[in-house]
Amino acid sequence: MTATLDPGGMAMAPIGAAPLRTAEVVSPDTCTHLTGSDHVASLTAALAGVTAQVDVLDGWGRLIAGALCGPGRARLLAAGNGGSAAQAQHLTAELVGRYRADRPPFSAICLNAETSSLTAIANDYPADELFARQVEAHGRAGDVVVLMSTSGRSPNIVAAARRARAAGMTVLAMTGPAPNPLAAAADEAFCIDSEWTATVQECHLVALHLVCAAFDAAVLAEPARVSPDTHLEVLP
Repeated sequence: MTATLDPGGMAMAPIGAAPLRTAEVVSPDTCTHLTGSDHVASLTAALAGVTAQVDVLDGWGRLIAGALCGPGRARLLAAGNGGSAAQAQHLTAELVGRYRADRPPFSAICLNAETSSLTAIANDYPADELFARQVEAHGRAGDVVVLMSTSGRSPNIVAAARRARAAGMTVLAMTGPAPNPLAAAADEAFCIDSEWTATVQECHLVALHLVCAAFDAAVLAEPARVSPDTHLEVLP
């Protein structure tokens, strides 16, 4: 029984045979796409890096809770490009809405969702200003900025990080393999050591949920900073 070819000329396992796969994580240098088994192998390997950084993510959740519940009632800003833009919007939705437990809403703005601002800035200013100008407009010292880039090299995201740091905001970055310019520009960075964009994005989603879980735990811990029943602040 011989293998057949798919329309792109790649070898396929014959019907009824075990699928062609490798136990190792394949590299973009040697293949242009991941098979299903390759994808799972890549994600499994990268998740070990998430496990090793759980304490970092828990710390981020507590940091964000302290800022947003503090006397200054800081806000969170988030941004990314492409798939990372969706991740940024996911994060702000969890804070304005809720993750699991009911609790008050918190101020969180996804900069890449501001379509009129995006198009105006892109029309009138250099591309690097796309998020940096919004950070300057909305952010204040003490705010938290979460920036995501699978490469860690997106110029508009790096510019936003630098603008935020200059204004006294705390910058938390989620990136792919380190070192990279975004990790260097941030106060703290969560980096996934994978060459595959999809794997990095999937690990970033897990990381966002861990941050949200830690945020809720900090907000609702005894003595609670806020009351989940009345949605009123009960402690300074």
